[in-house]
Amino acid sequence: MGIFFSKKKSQSRVTEHDKAVLQLKQTRDKIKQYQKRIEQSIEKDREIAKKLLQNGRKERALSLLRKKKFQEQVLFKTDSQLENLEKMVHDLEFAQVEAKVIDGLKIGNVALKTLHDILNIDDIEKVMDETREGIEKQQELDNLLSGVLTEEDEGEAEAELDALLAEEFNETAPEVPKEVLLPDVPEDEIEKEKKSTKMPEPVALEA
Repeated sequence: MGIFFSKKKSQSRVTEHDKAVLQLKQTRDKIKQYQKRIEQSIEKDREIAKKLLQNGRKERALSLLRKKKFQEQVLFKTDSQLENLEKMVHDLEFAQVEAKVIDGLKIGNVALKTLHDILNIDDIEKVMDETREGIEKQQELDNLLSGVLTEEDEGEAEAELDALLAEEFNETAPEVPKEVLLPDVPEDEIEKEKKSTKMPEPVALEA
């Protein structure tokens, strides 16, 4: 029964390309560790050879120096191998980047093709023509609305403006009675007013 209810294993996202890069990096790290051990051994043999010479054991010192020379050759070879591994890792990683770029270009090309199928040249030209016609009609309307009036039209417009101003003034101005009755003034009062305002006569001066 457990077979029927077992969960389906999820597919690994690690590709063969990723495994190859990982294996190369692991090999590179092992070579670096090996080089470090050789360098330590070379330094140790050199110190021992110095002590042997001090103690007069020349043959033993020479043997250690021969071993040291052989290890230096091995170290040189491992440098060349390590350089090749580094280059291979770089090439594989760059190839992976290029593959992603190509995949992106493929997706982009598909999207562009879909857009081209939706908007073909005929549809675009039709839309552009309709837009151009709409702009031209709007320009015609603007020209009609803002066109220059003739002198006769201008005179009639000014006359109509004056009439509207006069009509507005008549509507807003207060009413003045046509006949205004003034109070009666007695004639005696008028004579007294004349005498009071009469200028004195000039007097001739004696010579």
